[in-house]
Amino acid sequence: MPPERVPVIAILLLGITQNIGYGTLYYSFSILAPDMASHFALSPEWIFAALSAALLIGGLTAPWLGRLFDLLGAGRVMTMGSAVAAAALMACAYAPNRTSYVAALIAVEVAANLVQYGAAFALLVQLQPQAASRSITYLTLIAGFASTLFWPITTALHAHMSWQQVYLVFACLNLLLCLPIHAWLARNASRYRAAGRQAAARIEGALPAARRKLGFLLMVSGFSLMSLVSSAVLVHMVPLLSGLGLGATAAVVGTLFGPSQVASRLINMVLGRNVKATHLALIAAGLIPAGVVVLLLTAPSVPGAMLFAVIFGMGNGLLSIVSGSLPLYLFGSDGYGQLQGKTMAARLILSALAPFVLALAMSGIGITASLAITAVLGGLAIIVFGQIARLLR
Repeated sequence: MPPERVPVIAILLLGITQNIGYGTLYYSFSILAPDMASHFALSPEWIFAALSAALLIGGLTAPWLGRLFDLLGAGRVMTMGSAVAAAALMACAYAPNRTSYVAALIAVEVAANLVQYGAAFALLVQLQPQAASRSITYLTLIAGFASTLFWPITTALHAHMSWQQVYLVFACLNLLLCLPIHAWLARNASRYRAAGRQAAARIEGALPAARRKLGFLLMVSGFSLMSLVSSAVLVHMVPLLSGLGLGATAAVVGTLFGPSQVASRLINMVLGRNVKATHLALIAAGLIPAGVVVLLLTAPSVPGAMLFAVIFGMGNGLLSIVSGSLPLYLFGSDGYGQLQGKTMAARLILSALAPFVLALAMSGIGITASLAITAVLGGLAIIVFGQIARLLR
């Protein structure tokens, strides 16, 4: 396989596991959280506090996990991650008390770092560095259906099952479907690398060595601000829209988010081949707060909420692409796994508090004021990515 050819089979298989990984380990939580809170006699705010603590600890482990991507190979790490994810979901389901539940939830978020985009992007870079940017775009296109699939799937399952039983079903998906796929990719990774002549296909970073430290700090800051807004809004998407007066239509509006992610990635795939990663980051940084502003100005209008879901979804879809392609463009392919680990850590540590803080803010100062602050924080990312573009001049 020429080094510029994308590994199609690997992308298709990773698309399946990414939908399951994000759907079972992330998007399902907001649907099940009220029953979890009731089961452990906690307020919803404290359930989201537990999630924030788990995200924070997961973020602290990310640099170490990034080194594992380079040392062991991302495919092997993802295989182990699928087993850990299944075990962690089962531990949540069988947790006898609050302490064991929080410990299991921490394990879920650590497992998420082992199997979600950071690991998948590292695997694609290890397989075909020269084709990695396009591979990342194709993968995010396929994996953009996670919310669209798993919000209704989780809701439908939960209508007939307890939250514990839903988590057991999700554990089986990770164990019986994702683990064999990741194991197959791990076994075949050496064949892909040999066919792609990995040693001759390394990518040089566009950022001069003297500016890389500042560039990394700016990049991580921009990603962290965008992830903070994305995490806060996504976890609370359905209850947030309901609280703004959309009632039962909130779930319907929320389903537009996934297709909008896919649409932005499809547009980028068709028209954005010559768009630099820095410019794509600026576009994503503008769309995310713009969506929040639209929601603030139009609520409780259903068309306005639909426009919010489309704009916000498109920005989040591009964020997934640039989180993989911008580090590769700025710093090159050498040590990419470790770089992804550091980037994931900084993003997760800052955004870990977002679900809890937004839940607390909405109950304290109201949804409108909370969203206004969120939009301002998102807008700061535009300034940050603009500074990165200046460093490249």
